[in-house]
Amino acid sequence: MSDQDRFPRSTLGRWPTPLEEAPRLGAALGGLKLLVKRDDVNTLGVGGNKLRKLEFLLGAALADGADTIITFGALQTNHGRQTAAACAKLGLRCELILTAKVPQHGEAYEQSGNLILDRLFGANMHLCVDAEESGTTYDRLVAEAEAEGRKVATIPVGGSSPVGALGYVAAAVELHEQLAELGIERARVVTPHASGGTTAGLAVGFALLGGVHRLDIACVSHPAAESLADLTELAGATAALLDIDPPAFEDVHISDSTLGGGYGVPTDEMWAALRLFGHTEGIALDPVYNGKAAAALVEWAGAGEFESGDHVVFLHTGGLPGLYGYGPEAAAALAD
Repeated sequence: MSDQDRFPRSTLGRWPTPLEEAPRLGAALGGLKLLVKRDDVNTLGVGGNKLRKLEFLLGAALADGADTIITFGALQTNHGRQTAAACAKLGLRCELILTAKVPQHGEAYEQSGNLILDRLFGANMHLCVDAEESGTTYDRLVAEAEAEGRKVATIPVGGSSPVGALGYVAAAVELHEQLAELGIERARVVTPHASGGTTAGLAVGFALLGGVHRLDIACVSHPAAESLADLTELAGATAALLDIDPPAFEDVHISDSTLGGGYGVPTDEMWAALRLFGHTEGIALDPVYNGKAAAALVEWAGAGEFESGDHVVFLHTGGLPGLYGYGPEAAAALAD
């Protein structure tokens, strides 16, 4: 195993997160032996998977003497919300550059959900219409910080860098230990893939463990070929950071069958999956990430892609505040 203790880390979450059995949902999916890894459950910033990444990203920023954090995302970015909360806890200035790149409009999407929490956690928000304006805004913020004697650390979209992915290398080990306590030697782990830090970290972590678990990935942002290329590059860079060989991806399956119209665009299958999780287990999902991963889980179970002896883990990466950004659509889709 690699030694992650040599990397600066700020404690932001409470670990391990729960690993819960989901028998009613498993029965509804044809008798799956299903567990849910609750990375949505944590005490800081309403929880979510980005906290694991931010522990290493902000640890590195603090070690480098940074006092200002700049990061990016769509209007309803979960990463931005969790970064704002983490910066508040650590006493860092947070600048969020938010771009209207999702074809979603209306008061709920543009004023509610994560945007309220961004303000609550004290972030400075910069709303941009496109990538060009985002770049100009970033250059201005960096120049202002330099003129005022502040030191900037820039975090990429989703916190998905080799340093950020270390959070999910650690999570892979954590999950493996929880499964071992239950007597489970091998599992199939279902997770969404967008910017790739979560899946890259898991792929590297599972490879370190000897390839004992399979990773089943649902694309929620880009088509499968593009997602696999991004994942391969980031996982390779993460492995290089740890001075180990890159994962071979022999136990990785990636699909875009539930991507629909693209990132942040709802589908009927996604709403049905949200309803199923809620009705059977009282678990709330978001419509952007876990909703589409849940739709993939439903699809794969219906197609018989899981064998009778498989233990399946659904990784819940959080994102509940984003559901309220889709309030009118959710109310209509989830009505009886």
